[in-house]
Amino acid sequence: MTVTISRSDSDPKGFRLRTELLVAEPQATVFDFFADAFQLETITPPWLNFSVQTARPIEMRSGTLIDYRLRLRGLPIRWRSRISSWEPPFRFVDEQLRGPYRYWHHLHTFKSTPAGTWVRDEVHYAMLFGFIVHPLLVRRDLQRIFEFRRQVMSRVFTPVS
Repeated sequence: MTVTISRSDSDPKGFRLRTELLVAEPQATVFDFFADAFQLETITPPWLNFSVQTARPIEMRSGTLIDYRLRLRGLPIRWRSRISSWEPPFRFVDEQLRGPYRYWHHLHTFKSTPAGTWVRDEVHYAMLFGFIVHPLLVRRDLQRIFEFRRQVMSRVFTPVS
């Protein structure tokens, strides 16, 4: 799994993060893991003090709202996302409604192969003063967050070399 971050094709002020990992487990099993919003607490680095605030159980579907809290660089952040697309076991999209970004659109895709399942993330995002804060802080933080996620997924699932 590599994390690549580049300028967005669709928004000259925004950015795109892409990452993928091939795991040996079946697509339905992998999708079910991500369908549990509380697994975000598992795959998010401890230094973010991340917690899901929405009460259990969370019924995942298009339109579901999920609230989170985290701390970034000591600052408390409240984040609300909406599941804008829900297509089990193939894909879903979460979009930030409230949080630190001006724009956040996260597409999760799951593709079955003879070797297992490709887990792919594509995030389009933008922030105020991105030309300054992205190279200084945001890029590095997102790389660390998604690298941690890869490490956890490699323990939860069997990575395919």
